[in-house]
Amino acid sequence: MSTTPTYSELRAQLATLTTEAFRPELADIDRLPTLDIARIMNGEDRTVPAAVAGQLPALATAIDATAARMARGGRLLYLGAGTAGRLGVLDASECPPTFNTDPAQVVGLIAGGPGAMVQAVEGAEDSKELAAADLDALKLTADDTVVGISASGRTPYAIGAVEHARAQGALTIGLSCNADSPLAAAAEHGIEIVTGPELITGSTRLKAGTAQKLVLNMISTITMIRLGKTYGNLMVDVRASNDKLQARSRRIVALATGAPDERIESALAAADGEVKTAVLMILAGVDDAAEAERRLAGARGHLRAALDGDTPPDQP
Repeated sequence: MSTTPTYSELRAQLATLTTEAFRPELADIDRLPTLDIARIMNGEDRTVPAAVAGQLPALATAIDATAARMARGGRLLYLGAGTAGRLGVLDASECPPTFNTDPAQVVGLIAGGPGAMVQAVEGAEDSKELAAADLDALKLTADDTVVGISASGRTPYAIGAVEHARAQGALTIGLSCNADSPLAAAAEHGIEIVTGPELITGSTRLKAGTAQKLVLNMISTITMIRLGKTYGNLMVDVRASNDKLQARSRRIVALATGAPDERIESALAAADGEVKTAVLMILAGVDDAAEAERRLAGARGHLRAALDGDTPPDQP
């Protein structure tokens, strides 16, 4: 069972975290004009990309390892509590409409379950066992990648997720915003984006949350690029589920092929709206959508490889 720290122990732990540090120079911020506060916040936010930049080599290594597992059928699983958990759920939920992934391929779990997205669930973040149970419910495999997310780097739910996943042979990434964190130490790939003290003391939905959002964007987006979900910088796997996305689909086909509108419409109709298939039909001069789909399947979904008649690149 988890050993819950005493109030004094928890307070001492928080005192060591840069994300919890008090900034006396901002003690009178509530007396400033709104525009001055906005300028201060904007200045604070500008420091976040630089903090992320320092971790890019480690992040790239973790992404390549993630892509390799997902190419074998593995999943990308985000686990966190509070803001960190919400950011994981957000990133996961954006993958199906953007990259046409199966909803089960990229999954976000928040401590306390879906209800914790809008209302705090007391004590959920303090349980390593809850994280293990959540992963067991998903039937975790060694091909999966588990990303534990925690600004402090000490949240038991995130640490428990990484520890349990690593014991099962899954790839593990620990994303935190403090140096020398237990979360990074528990993971195979520790990513520590040290964003420093917050404008409002301890409010890690600010710079720490922004850093986590940037990193999760990179993990999912670059992984999908490696898996052939884009053609150049075009979302050729986009799912046209509404009028706006249907218009975007036509624009993507136009940008990729330069074909006239009539050809684009006929290709999309034959391909049942699948952008990648329509692009291949136009660029390769293939009139049969089924043949284009066979070529894509042979190239494991990589449009560029299907066009070149090549075997898609092996994952790192």
